[in-house]
Parts: sequence; C-alpha cells; structure tokens
Amino acid sequence: MMSKISPDTRTGTLVEVTPESAGWTFLSFGVLHLQAGETHAGNTGDREVALVPQEADLSVTVHGETVNGETFRLQRESVFTQLPHVLYLPPGTSYRLEAHAKSVLALGGAPAEGQLPVRLLRPDEMRVELRGGANATRQVNHILGPDLPAERLLLYEVYTPSGNWSGWPPHRHDGQLGSLYIEETYYYRVSPPHGWAVHRNYSPEDGEDELLLAQDGDLILSRRGYHPVAAAPGSNVYYLNYMAGEAQGEARRQAPVDEAAWGWMRQDWEGRVMKLPFGRSAE
Repeated sequence: MMSKISPDTRTGTLVEVTPESAGWTFLSFGVLHLQAGETHAGNTGDREVALVPQEADLSVTVHGETVNGETFRLQRESVFTQLPHVLYLPPGTSYRLEAHAKSVLALGGAPAEGQLPVRLLRPDEMRVELRGGANATRQVNHILGPDLPAERLLLYEVYTPSGNWSGWPPHRHDGQLGSLYIEETYYYRVSPPHGWAVHRNYSPEDGEDELLLAQDGDLILSRRGYHPVAAAPGSNVYYLNYMAGEAQGEARRQAPVDEAAWGWMRQDWEGRVMKLPFGRSAE
C-alpha cells in the first residue's frame, strides 16, 4: 500500500486519502485546487472537518444546525508568509466554496458526534512553538492543537529550515510501546519549489522501513512506527499534519513515545557532534 501520493494537477483534487484507501480507521484528507471563479460544494456527513488554506482567497458559505448561510473568508498569501485562519465544521454541515483568486485548500476530517459548533480559528489563538535545538530546530504551529476545541482532530504546521531535521527524536503514536493510536498525514510544501526533503517511516517491530522523497505538493502517510524528516540543504520545508485517532477532547494531549535509542538527544541537541577538521589540519 503506497505511503506517498503525488499531486495530480490535471484535476481539482490534487491529493486525496480516505480511511479505506489508507487502510486505517479515522482520518480523511485532501487538497483542492480552484481557479478564480470556480466553486465546490460538499457536506461533512458524520465527520468533523477542518479547512486550512495554503495559498487562497475563498469564501465559504455554511449551513447546519447552528448556522444558516453564514459566510467566512479564508485568505492566505502563502504558507511561508502567513499563519492561517482555519474553519472548523461539525458533522452534518453543508458548505460551498467560491474562489476569488487561484486557491489551494487543504481539508480533512474524522468521525465525530457533533458536540461543537462551526468556528473560525484565528492566528492569534494558535500557539507557536520552537522545538529541538542545533540542527534539529524547527517551528511547530498548533493550528488546532489540544488546547483548541475539536473532538478527534489535531492539526499542526511544521517548518523545518534548510539542512535541519524535524520529528526528532524519532517518535511514534501507533498504539505500540504504550503510545496513543493516532493516524497522521504529512502534506509537504517546499521553498524553493524544486527543493526536497527525506521522510522515513520505520517500525522495527513490524519490519517496516521506507525512505521517501518528499517534494512540493506530496502527501505522505504515517501509518505506524517512527517518522522523522530531514530538509535538504537549500530547501526550506513545510508540512501540514492532520491527525486523528482513538483519543477525544483533552485526551488528545498525550505525548508520543520516543525511540529509546535516540531519546537522550532531548538533553543534548548537539548530538555529540564530531569536530572538524579531523585527523589533520584542513587545507
């Protein structure tokens, strides 16, 4: 089963995954590409859904139990210049998108009971965190973190500078070794667009180990095990994580489990680095 899905620019849906196509239980995700003047309609069904603009100028008109025709504007110049406004839609909500300019929009969801209303989440509500250190420094934006209301969904935007690593120490949340079970998608954007990253999915217990090239617009699934990322020198890497699993509400706070061989690096981000030159004077 493929863990990487590359964009198809011939259609309005650039990438898409369902629980059935992913071989998991909870999470769905897709990315829409709309030209100026185009529209798209949908319904959340039995799922809570969050809309995250990538680069966009969209109006979203929604109808549901708590709203009747209210319209929200989602605008974002680029993932590399602005934090997003995120629109949260509960189950049983119909929506209609209208693009005022060429727009790329991520949307995904998970099963929910409808405990929460429609809500526009603003950048000033989102926690911005610097994680790691040395060449494992990255920025994590909690755009729908456990401190913001959702039933199952968690959303993060992660920025990994040129030459740096993220997802380090390697960690897992697949229900093994005492971890919480959470499914996760990685939607990659890269600056410059011809840049790239390396994404590794591996689970020693299952014998799984795949090394994937992540380029601008690629979607990679993390089904099990550990999943670190390295940005190539000269490539600044963004990825959008949609996550959902067995935990609901406050229980979404449970931390993942680090790989035992690398957990020590939380106390030494330099990583016992080799000093250069080695062996003789440099020329």
